[in-house]
Amino acid sequence: MKTVRIGAAQGFYGDTIEPAVATAEKGNVQYICFDALAELTMAILVKDKRKNENAGFTKDISVQMKALLPYVKDKGIKLLTNGGGINPIGAQQEILRVAREMGIKDLKVAVVTGDNVLDRIPEFEEKGYSLNHLDTDESIDHIKEKLEFANAYIGAQPIVRALEAGADIVVTGRTTDTAQFLAPLIYEFDWGQEEWDKLASGVFMGHLLECSAQSTGGNFSGNWQDIEGFDQIGYPIAEVSRNGEFIVSKVEERGGLVTVDTVKEQMLYEIHDPSAYLTPDVIVDLTNVRLENVGPNQVKVTGTRGKPRPDTLKVVMGYENGYAGQVIVGFSWPDAMLKAKKVDEIIRIQLERKGLNYEEIRTDFMGYNSLSGPLAHENESELNEVYLRMAVKAKTKQEAGLFSRLFPPLALNGPPSMSGFSGNTAPRALLGMWATLLPREEVEKQIKVEIAEV
Repeated sequence: MKTVRIGAAQGFYGDTIEPAVATAEKGNVQYICFDALAELTMAILVKDKRKNENAGFTKDISVQMKALLPYVKDKGIKLLTNGGGINPIGAQQEILRVAREMGIKDLKVAVVTGDNVLDRIPEFEEKGYSLNHLDTDESIDHIKEKLEFANAYIGAQPIVRALEAGADIVVTGRTTDTAQFLAPLIYEFDWGQEEWDKLASGVFMGHLLECSAQSTGGNFSGNWQDIEGFDQIGYPIAEVSRNGEFIVSKVEERGGLVTVDTVKEQMLYEIHDPSAYLTPDVIVDLTNVRLENVGPNQVKVTGTRGKPRPDTLKVVMGYENGYAGQVIVGFSWPDAMLKAKKVDEIIRIQLERKGLNYEEIRTDFMGYNSLSGPLAHENESELNEVYLRMAVKAKTKQEAGLFSRLFPPLALNGPPSMSGFSGNTAPRALLGMWATLLPREEVEKQIKVEIAEV
């Protein structure tokens, strides 16, 4: 029975490529898929493109291609990535450049465009589409002129078209995290657009692989102390059957662990409604999923169900949203927490006295509650050291810059032992996020697939 083997390569912009190289070398895979994008990543790439018109894609794409292109040629492995970000055409050209530099020929690199809808906002408004915020129903009017990017989450079908055209590598902009993983299955098995259960299983497989090692023991909350090989952990591999069932594993020579529990943690990640996980390709129902250990580092996944895909696509936009100023200072035992609290009090009094009315002021006590929040234990008097982190949100860069100047005098004029200044960088621009829905046909009619060849 025919199966397709797909390997994970990246869970975020900046992830290590070493496990993907091991998968290419020893994993017997036909496809290696990357998930490079998050909302934060899009904001980073926008800033890059603002500085350099040719930028806007993930910079590590060059390193990835240098590492994996030999396997593309020698083994016929196909690479699928959404590392194109804000500038997928630029990413395509960079891949072609790397290939030429390496002397690799007869390589087809496809690019998918059309997810970027920033310039079409006036058109959508003229057609009467609401661009109100998805959660609050707030009007877009007050942030419309400050938009930096606007990208629709597109699905697997354009990537399938690229594979049908013979692409060895497909680079996209803002797809869903799972689109790269689903596309090879649609292509290889010729799944129809209404075979909802199979499509849902493919999406779920992609969900389990999209976060690099989170299905193979990375970031595991269970018996993580017993996991061997964190220093060279393996990324997950899925072997998928025509009916959609699949087995998650990894390269045995790499570290990590694949069990029902490691897979289950990733299964629940970012799933708001297990009965209706919305994607452009299908609505996924995970309520009948069965996970079964079928061998060492092998988990079989069955029971995924699908429902007809939604008529709309989610669009995420980023807009200029003021500036942040931040300071971090440390205090030592005894009474480390009391000292930090007193400086927080002093700074807030000074802000009021000077008339610095920041839009937001946030205080965290690092080493006590910066990660735990209200769940932090009450035994604060025994802490050896605490770092006070204070951050403000201002309308202008100048206002944000005034904040850090309040702290240095307190080294001698405030509570004892203040030291370890860090994070006192120049104010940084903030991007706000805006989500809305658009009819899918409005986005999809502009999607293009183009192929260039070395």
